[in-house]
Amino acid sequence: MNLLKTTTLAAGLLALASAAQAEVRTDFKVGWSIYVGWMPWGYAAEAGIVQKWAEKYGITIEVTQFNDYVESINQYTAGAYDAVTLTNMDGLSIPAAGGVDTTAVIVGDFSAGNDAVILKDGASLADISGRDVNLVEFSVSHYLLARALETAGMSERDVKVVNTADPDMVGAFQTADVTAMVTWNPMVSEIAALPGATKVFDSAQIPGEIIDLMVANTETLADNPDFGKALAGIWYETVALATADTPEGVAARAAMGAASGTDQAGFEAQLAA
Repeated sequence: MNLLKTTTLAAGLLALASAAQAEVRTDFKVGWSIYVGWMPWGYAAEAGIVQKWAEKYGITIEVTQFNDYVESINQYTAGAYDAVTLTNMDGLSIPAAGGVDTTAVIVGDFSAGNDAVILKDGASLADISGRDVNLVEFSVSHYLLARALETAGMSERDVKVVNTADPDMVGAFQTADVTAMVTWNPMVSEIAALPGATKVFDSAQIPGEIIDLMVANTETLADNPDFGKALAGIWYETVALATADTPEGVAARAAMGAASGTDQAGFEAQLAA
């Protein structure tokens, strides 16, 4: 066998192997959790925008809301979901640690105040020293705590982290034992309004560092590029609708606000942050 034939055969075998590994699919699952920057995904599913873009590309997309943010990421990492909403640092931790290569499909927003450190009976960040701090361990909140402590000349050695699921945050802060917490909106707004609560640091003080994303499994996207195109179409149509100064835009924002766990004024305030 001459060199040309050998090279051609090798190339053909490689192409066959690649084709065998590719998983072309038509059904996809997307997970999201309650946060102002991710409300468009829930609205798009309810309003038929998801179905419209899925049908455009001949696929189906099932959108599921999770009450527990980390659980949504765990399910994505386990392969139960093809795409999920998360922050940049969480995409670089949980899925990566699980061996899942992830691609950011949509950069939705930068948190500029929606993530915060809140103390009970404390006037400044310095008052956090020596306290237990309730947060979702190894999440964006853990990152925010580290950055906050750094600005005050402290480190995690000066506090004790207590892992707390995000659905439990508001209730936990109202117990006597919890005096320091790091979380995100809408919990931030609820907790900050409680007696004795003071917001001592937020993401506006580290601009551009916390990025809210829609990500997808890199291999799934490579094998099914229409899935990524559909996600982009869904996002941009929904955001264009929700930001339009029209009756439809006002109605879309009202629907997102009603579903976000706060009133409309609170939702609009979170949009600004």
